Amino acid sequence: MKKAISIILTASMILALTACNSGKQEPKAKEGFSPKLDTSTSCHINIAGGYDNFEALETEIDRFNKFYPNVELVYTKVDDYNNMIGTVLNGKDAPDIYVNYSWMYGRDQYKSSIDHAENLADPALGLDLDCIRKNIILNTDDGTLPMVPVFANTYGMLVNKTLFEKEGLKVPTTYKELLDVCNAFRQKGYKNPLMGFSKKETTSLFTLSIYPYFCSTVANDAEAVKNLNSLDASAGKYMRPALEKMKQFMDEGIVDLAACDEIENNYDAVILRFFEGDVPMMTCSGDTVSGTKKRESRSEAFIANPFKYAFVPIPMSDDGAYFLDIPNLQFSVNKSSSNLAMANEFMRFLITSQQLNEMAQNKGLMPPTKDLSFNNMYAAFGNVPESRILSPEVIGLTDDAVIQLRQASYNVGTGKMSIDEAIAGYGSFSQ
Repeated sequence: MKKAISIILTASMILALTACNSGKQEPKAKEGFSPKLDTSTSCHINIAGGYDNFEALETEIDRFNKFYPNVELVYTKVDDYNNMIGTVLNGKDAPDIYVNYSWMYGRDQYKSSIDHAENLADPALGLDLDCIRKNIILNTDDGTLPMVPVFANTYGMLVNKTLFEKEGLKVPTTYKELLDVCNAFRQKGYKNPLMGFSKKETTSLFTLSIYPYFCSTVANDAEAVKNLNSLDASAGKYMRPALEKMKQFMDEGIVDLAACDEIENNYDAVILRFFEGDVPMMTCSGDTVSGTKKRESRSEAFIANPFKYAFVPIPMSDDGAYFLDIPNLQFSVNKSSSNLAMANEFMRFLITSQQLNEMAQNKGLMPPTKDLSFNNMYAAFGNVPESRILSPEVIGLTDDAVIQLRQASYNVGTGKMSIDEAIAGYGSFSQ
């Protein structure tokens, strides 16, 4: 009885304490960006890059100015950016923040671009690096982070969702489904179910289709990657599975190369051809996709008959599509900046899921953030399982090796070389 009474009294006390505290709200942490510096600070921050215009960044600058109204941030285009940024950084009017690229890392020609960069991984700076997909963050020898991705890129295909819905077909997610849906479209009278730019080897439909698959074949083979990067002639053998897949794909007769050759480039011309509305699938890169919105109003065919479209992975594997995750454009902070604290403060503001997603959507590019559902254009890539997400940053493939694959796949795809000839030519293709 005493035990029962004791339990009842204890329970009553807990309920009473709970009732007393129910009216008290725990203080909530402030959400979003909170300034760390004096908001009345007045200074000038120059941001340098190679874009002709950067409206998406200007929008972010406007948002930042709500916190720091007296900070003037200006974007400046540098002509011949890749070759000139080192000289600009060593000059008297060096930018405070500048565009960088991971492929510059480790190359003597671009040493200045890396050496001038602040270590953005320094915890004292407070950048939310956890919001970015880890596989596109540059891995350096000393663990520092000279640049951080603000846009990402990948290879895939634009799909005319309205055509798929009209014909009762599903967007393919495996290689077999890709072949089946192409044949189904042809039976329904579509002459070119899948198209792409094919005039040159650079970002041609051959590279776009096969590069993710190639990466999957060498991703766990460090020796293969080492030999491919050193342009060892014997490394050509590692291309065989990808080139065989390419030849098999072309032998299916799905792609009309004559029609693809009529496309002048892999940007403006690809988009306008896709907007004609009679092509179910068009291979391209994320860079190309970024130009679609602005060109809707330039296409008479699209204006007359608008349709829904999206960007999805190209499923060249029997098990499913690979998502080749690549950093597109990265920002560095000049550690010699006279306004270093404010430059770092702007980066702390920018490197958050909200701002990166907003800027990427305004630019039409893929965001570098972990959540890709923010933009319906790229949502399909967010559905690719982690085991099928690949990145040259993680694998370790260099641009030199990719150029060799690009040339080999182009020559095999166009029938200019046999697979054996392309393999034998590894390391000798022009850079």
